[in-house]
Formats: sequence, structure tokens, C-alpha cells
Amino acid sequence: MKFALRWIFAFLLVALTYNPTDYNYVRWVMTSFGTQMPLAILLGLVLFAGYVVFVSATLRSIGAFGMILVVAIITVLLWFLYDWGLLDLGNRGLNIWLGVIALSIVLGVGMTWSLVRRRISGQVDVDDADT
Repeated sequence: MKFALRWIFAFLLVALTYNPTDYNYVRWVMTSFGTQMPLAILLGLVLFAGYVVFVSATLRSIGAFGMILVVAIITVLLWFLYDWGLLDLGNRGLNIWLGVIALSIVLGVGMTWSLVRRRISGQVDVDDADT
């Protein structure tokens, strides 16, 4: 349940930034930046802050190699589904949604991995030690 909640927040962050519909930050800014510049910049900074939190936690938790490994697992899973005829990659919108889901899974795993490792091994991650 904890992973699901973290993944949902990661999914919302990525999907609000860009998705194949007209309801995303990138398309809204492309059409409204001239008339709503302060709001566009404010929302951009809020999204940026969300990415800073998620990406920094992911890098601390699983590192760049872990991120590549999660992407590789997702890629092979998609390849498997395509190879078995369960997935059609000819649809551009579906491909974008798959990318959004894949990126949000990487961020969700990164946000959760320290907790999983602590439960499995009993070891606690410490970023800054008090002296």
C-alpha cells in the first residue's frame, strides 16, 4: 500500500507535466504562457520542486545504476508483452502513457526502496549523521 501511494504521487507528477491529452502543464504553457506568465512560472516551479524531491530520493535510494536496472526490467517486460502480441506499439498515445508509467514506476521504486531494504536487511540508511 505504501508503494502504491508513492507511485500514485509519482504518476501524478509525471502525468501532470506531460501526457498525450491536452490536459498537461507543457501544452497549457505552450498556449497560455503569454497571458498567464506568473501562474505558469509558479506551477513550473512547483512541478520542479516535486521532481527535485523524487529524483534526489531516488538517486540516494537506488542510485543511477538502480534507475537503469528498473528501466531495463520495465523495457524487457514491455518487450515480452509485445512479443506475445499483447501490446501494440503503433499507437503514439499509448507509447507516451507507457513512458509516463515507466518513469513514475522508477520514481516510485526510488521513493520506496530504502524502506524495503530496511525491512529485508534491518539496516537503516543515514544521509547526515549528527555529531
